[in-house]
Amino acid sequence: MTNLTRKQQEILDFLIENQDQFIHPPTLDELCAALGLKSRGSMHYQIRALIDAGLIEAPQRKQRGIRLTRQAINSQSAGHDRQLPYVGVIAAGRPIEAIENISYMAIPEQLKTDNPCYVLKVKGDSMQEEGIFDGDWVIIEQRNHARNGEIVVALIDKTEATLKFIEQHHDEILLIPANGSMPIMRYAPQQVEIQGVLVGQMRSYIHH
Repeated sequence: MTNLTRKQQEILDFLIENQDQFIHPPTLDELCAALGLKSRGSMHYQIRALIDAGLIEAPQRKQRGIRLTRQAINSQSAGHDRQLPYVGVIAAGRPIEAIENISYMAIPEQLKTDNPCYVLKVKGDSMQEEGIFDGDWVIIEQRNHARNGEIVVALIDKTEATLKFIEQHHDEILLIPANGSMPIMRYAPQQVEIQGVLVGQMRSYIHH
């Protein structure tokens, strides 16, 4: 797809994500209001660039509103087939709340399974001896069961999530860090829900 400015991508994403919500394709004024833009002229400039990129239909006589081209719709569908939802931060240390702020990340096919998966960013160092470091992204296969010894996303008391090895017993669940300086976390079975199992990992060496 043609390289777009941040504002053009924002407009395109809004049109794609909300296309099923519009009774009629939105006008320039409606789009300005929805995106909080005061300048109709600036919006018109951005729309013209998206038309030139083949992502928005050129206006026709008697046509009302701004319409996506088939290229834009198909490109978005194909892109999401190769992407996974990124749902926030997971603790590899003291449990923190998993943030459900969903965007999408492109993930190599080799790092995910054929089952539904999602991406979390690691915070903390309790899994460092397993090679999982603060700032890494982990790919999680979404399921509610695991074998003992697997690394899981465990939701504790329905509020906080953590990434740990799991060991399940009849009367107790152990969440075990990969850091010899940290204690094993012990919970009653009803306190812990498995939300997925680690299947892949990514790391960036770029310093921002």
